[in-house]
Amino acid sequence: MKLKPTELHPLMQEYLHELHVLRQLSGHTLKAYGMDLSDLQNFAQEDSVDLLKVSNAHVRRWAGRLHSKEKSSRSIARALSAWRGWYDWLTEKDARRDARAGKVTGNLAANPVDDVKAPKRLKSLPKALSVEQALALVSQAVKEAEEQKDLETIRDAAIIDLLYSSGLRLSELLGIDVMQSKDRQHESAGWLDWDAAEVTVLGKGGKRRSVPVGAPAMKSLLAWREIRDASSFAQESLALFLSATGKRLSPRTVQERLRSLAIRAGLPTHVHPHMMRHSFASHVLQSSQDLRAVQEMLGHASIASTQIYTSLDFQHLAQAYDKTHPRAKAGKD
Repeated sequence: MKLKPTELHPLMQEYLHELHVLRQLSGHTLKAYGMDLSDLQNFAQEDSVDLLKVSNAHVRRWAGRLHSKEKSSRSIARALSAWRGWYDWLTEKDARRDARAGKVTGNLAANPVDDVKAPKRLKSLPKALSVEQALALVSQAVKEAEEQKDLETIRDAAIIDLLYSSGLRLSELLGIDVMQSKDRQHESAGWLDWDAAEVTVLGKGGKRRSVPVGAPAMKSLLAWREIRDASSFAQESLALFLSATGKRLSPRTVQERLRSLAIRAGLPTHVHPHMMRHSFASHVLQSSQDLRAVQEMLGHASIASTQIYTSLDFQHLAQAYDKTHPRAKAGKD
């Protein structure tokens, strides 16, 4: 990144140069730091304050100005980090010079940015599909599977249905085996209980949980198991979801197939696997007001993680699923 001599204080330019040479920060990061330091310099000039005599009160005032300019919490935090880093560098530079001179001449007694914190970031709500959009997406997958009757479309319908039916993470979904392995050399990360209509997965922190699978999703899964078991490579892998070459399906493949399916379904937004998990949680909560049930099904260690969707009353897990999940209700019609 090239800096014009007139843009920044010479010590700021020297600092950015060291970040580039010694820490090898990217051009994008250096540009952002340069803009933040430029803001600092402008604030100091506006208030007729020497950059080397800035106080903690000045920094708090200037952080407030950034906020008044509708800068995001993330941007303000980055600016304070850049300012803090520069003043840390200045104090170290002074200390090294004083050590060589054998005397104390440092300009800064302390870093003026210390103890100045950015405003708390507001947690953004997860992006979820509407009930109508989610059902349109699943319906599109099922329709294509029924019409084309090939391995990939039938598999995709089972995947989309299961993601929305049970709120699984992508890693959990791809770790599912067609049945629980009894082989000591291969311990299943997850598996389907076909009789109980229940999926067991290995979630974050190595914690297992079991989640109900709705009737429509079980129908899609049974259709997939039938074509899977009839394939030539079915006996070579325990993985439930396989590629056309017989390998356990990759995350990238699921992401791309879901993105393409959403386009064909006419959805006006980019759809990714985790959006199906958010949609599952939002739709059950909207209907059931059962926060505990959704916490259990999502595998959240703390209910605070589930409260990002909404704050609601508690009911029974199975009742919440059977009575309120859009696809579960569809299966009873």
